[in-house]
Amino acid sequence: MDAHRAIERSARDSYGRLLSYLASRTRDLAAAEDALADAFQSALETWPGAGVPENPDAWLLTAARRRLIDASRRDRIRSEAAPTLIAMAQASESSIADGFIFPDERLKLMFLCAHPAIDPAARTPLMLQTVLGLDAGRIASAFLVRPSAMSRRLTRAKVKIRDARISFDSPEAEELPSRLEAVLEAIYAAYGSGWDDLSGSDPKRRGLSVEAIDLGELVVSSLPGEPEALGLLALMLHCEARRPARRDAKGAYIPLSDQDTTLWSTESIVRADWLLRTAERAGRIGRFQLEAAIQSVHARRVATGRTDWETIALLYEGLIRIAPTIGALVGRAAAVAEARDALTAWALLGAIPVAAVAEYQPYWALAARLLALLNRFSEARAAYGKAIGLCEDRATRDFLVHQMQIQDDYLMKDVL
Repeated sequence: MDAHRAIERSARDSYGRLLSYLASRTRDLAAAEDALADAFQSALETWPGAGVPENPDAWLLTAARRRLIDASRRDRIRSEAAPTLIAMAQASESSIADGFIFPDERLKLMFLCAHPAIDPAARTPLMLQTVLGLDAGRIASAFLVRPSAMSRRLTRAKVKIRDARISFDSPEAEELPSRLEAVLEAIYAAYGSGWDDLSGSDPKRRGLSVEAIDLGELVVSSLPGEPEALGLLALMLHCEARRPARRDAKGAYIPLSDQDTTLWSTESIVRADWLLRTAERAGRIGRFQLEAAIQSVHARRVATGRTDWETIALLYEGLIRIAPTIGALVGRAAAVAEARDALTAWALLGAIPVAAVAEYQPYWALAARLLALLNRFSEARAAYGKAIGLCEDRATRDFLVHQMQIQDDYLMKDVL
């Protein structure tokens, strides 16, 4: 087996199990994570030349244990999470004969994080930090709150877990549906974090999209009758189908409307649509099914050569009734701009409280475009500046700078 494929497989299939094993024995999550990260790095450096060991997981565990002996580094954020994951890791090693048998350790830990005694607002962030390894800043960005506020939320949850001595018994099968929403939210947030890292340059986010899809597959196989699990997997596969078209040969960002549909994966699109049809048969519509349906309409451009923006706008109306998130509100305005006119779209965008979108880059990028269409060029330029300032991806930032320059050149020609 190719060394890099073997390492990717171990990271996907065994990371959670290895980490919980190390953390439960060392009682130091930060040290366990550091040691395991070093072990994977060592594998990247060693296996291509020496060959893939017969038992890759045992090799990684041995390498991590060696590093634990000498480790002196401590990461403050993750060490704060240690009591949480230790408790869960210990529970995961207890007998599971009376509980649901999970196909993957990461998935089990995520359902444990959705324990009813934990504050509902903290369940998904707790999964993202303790199981998927996102820091408070990245989690805060996903939830559009300040990092300090997210840190306090996570700290309160972990203090309660410690003080209340919550028993993390493996949940029974009938308990899983009530915990599913928080798990799906965490998988979606993890996918989004990986998707936003367009260049793949952030080592902390590299592979998150792949891991999220893997977790989505595991949820569907574990709970095949849950339509929202099917919807989320369909949504991620629809988005993933477009990944090869998001950049040109030089690495420049390509917006969805300009992407070459011949580069989209028809295999992923076909499977995503099949999952969505399967979900619809359950007769329980939900957020992720509607979001997947929106992406399905975009995917039809492969066959029709056009995008049915009116249908997308109507789907957003339904989505907002179920889940009026900032992303959905901005998405509706964008669809209405395409289906109808910029003035109607601007009215929808203007109805969103500015305080809620102060740090939400897609809002400002859309605002800049709509204001330019409405010939409000000075306001458009200010919005472009805000969008550019909030943009983390260099290619996307370059695209927005270019769009602003086009506007400036147009105005200059008008003056001349």
